[in-house]
Amino acid sequence: MDVQQDEQPSEAQAAAPGTNETNETSAEPAQDGPFPAQSPLDGSALSPVTATPPSEIPELARKARAAQEAWSKKTARERASVIAPVKQRLLARAEEIADLLHHECGKPIEEAALAEVLPNADLVDYWTDSIEELLEGTTIELDPLAYPGKLGRIHKAPRGLVGLITPWNYPVAIPLRTIVPALLAGNAVLFKPSEVTPRAGALVASLFEGLLPDGLLALVQGGGDVGAAIVDEADVVVFTGSVATGRRVAVRCAERLIPCSLELGGKDAAIVMADAPVERTANGIVWGAFTNAGQNCASIERVYVDRSIAEKLVPKIVELTKKLEPGRDTAVLTTSRQCDIVRRHLAEAVASGAEVLAGGAPEEGSLAFAPTVVKLDHEDTPLLREETFGPLLPIVIVDGVEDAITRVNASTFGLTTSLWTRRVGAAHELARRLKTGVVTINNHGFTAAVAAAPWTGTGESGYGITNSPHALAELTRPQFVLEDRSRAARELWWYPYTPVLRKIAFAMARARGGAGLFGRIAAVFELVAALPKRLLGG
Repeated sequence: MDVQQDEQPSEAQAAAPGTNETNETSAEPAQDGPFPAQSPLDGSALSPVTATPPSEIPELARKARAAQEAWSKKTARERASVIAPVKQRLLARAEEIADLLHHECGKPIEEAALAEVLPNADLVDYWTDSIEELLEGTTIELDPLAYPGKLGRIHKAPRGLVGLITPWNYPVAIPLRTIVPALLAGNAVLFKPSEVTPRAGALVASLFEGLLPDGLLALVQGGGDVGAAIVDEADVVVFTGSVATGRRVAVRCAERLIPCSLELGGKDAAIVMADAPVERTANGIVWGAFTNAGQNCASIERVYVDRSIAEKLVPKIVELTKKLEPGRDTAVLTTSRQCDIVRRHLAEAVASGAEVLAGGAPEEGSLAFAPTVVKLDHEDTPLLREETFGPLLPIVIVDGVEDAITRVNASTFGLTTSLWTRRVGAAHELARRLKTGVVTINNHGFTAAVAAAPWTGTGESGYGITNSPHALAELTRPQFVLEDRSRAARELWWYPYTPVLRKIAFAMARARGGAGLFGRIAAVFELVAALPKRLLGG
């Protein structure tokens, strides 16, 4: 199995970034491994990265397990005190992180800071403040007549070794959403960042240096062979990436009988209702479509606009889009492979009759793809069926919200949907009909930054959960512990099996509802007479 975790829809090892807007670059890999050597922003050289040989993964896993055994014995509060300094380290290195993401991914500096630094400070706070309560055991009430002297409690035990494989589009934010709660829950982590953004992955790991026991968090660098080796060693796999690779991960995990958490693609929609506030809706949709140049599984990749508001809204969207400049307001595309997919989706849509209202493909060899608005009157095109993962915003005019909901739910993807309307109460009712993991009303796509809110999808968007207490279902396992305080020589149901025990069993069935009122009363008297005989050995 070859596990390439490049963010959807790319499958094979992503091609190295190609060019800036004007100068073609050769994009040769670094000396060791499948890593890009040049910045997608301007073609400047990036620092070399050393790949981890797949043969080293079993030993890294062994060391991680040894460290985890001791780590898991600490209390949740002790682990939280160890990890809490990551917040200050993250904030202190904000400019360094933003600059690295600017050059390695092509993000605007402002976007890098707002999306990948500040929300993660809140994330560390949320988990370190709440982990003790979230891991607290639950007491189970047991019937004192059926189970005398017995107490039950459910504990949340760590899975052990978490295999974490993350993509290139948010290479700081996405790993931290799993690393922080996984460690706090008492796990060890084998962390493989995307081969497209290995330097950002190394920076994430460095935030924990000197805080954790040696080997507890192991950074591994490389391509699909390294990812496959991690899947073969882990106790649970958390994977973010393409649908096809996610399927392979799921199959291998099933073969090993271990759980996996998958966050895969998206074809997120915005539904604009007739009463939507035009100004806010236009601004929100433009941001939701073009932040990170659309390289976001939650990007708005479909807009369904009620016909009655289209004449006001669509020109406003076009006006705002034309003001955006690639490299200044929006990211450049991170890989030439992704740029090729975006070009193909646009070309096929235009060939089938779509109208380009703003933007368009850049000159050949450039990764600076302008934010592009396209108007379509049909959905028989990859631009509306497949994940584009780029700065294309298709608009479809619909006849009412029912038409829009039908189209949204017809997709194989189900990550997020946004509803734009002044009728918030009606929007809540509509939200329950949408087959997506997240619904936002009069906003879009930012809730992945809210640590307390679950981030999850349906269908080909996967079934993993990050953020919120629900994420602990992926990172822990329930362990039931029963304490028996009985001093009796034997339990009612233990040997020997006798006629008295048989009589008790059937009397209990009648007494608990297997007979009418008088039958239940008679059964109680039978039990009163038979139980002492049983306790004396009968």
